[in-house]
Amino acid sequence: MGILDKAKELGDKVNESVATFSSNEVIANTVIKAVEKQEKVNEILKQKGCNYRVADIELGMGIPPTVTFGVRRVQPSNNGKASEISSSE
Repeated sequence: MGILDKAKELGDKVNESVATFSSNEVIANTVIKAVEKQEKVNEILKQKGCNYRVADIELGMGIPPTVTFGVRRVQPSNNGKASEISSSE
């Protein structure tokens, strides 16, 4: 197999990966997993008394696919609940 054949084969695999990731079912499952992770991490942060929470999730449909979490600082309000005061990503 020549170098051009290998390059074509690799290109075909990349195209297949992109097509697979762009299916609605795969995207929906990725969103569900990312939100579950967000909720678990936020609960740990809350238990540790941390003033930060995972507030944003961004999915990138690249190769490889990426999940990026945005973090926001929170501050306890008078009623004991956390309220958002600033953001950083």
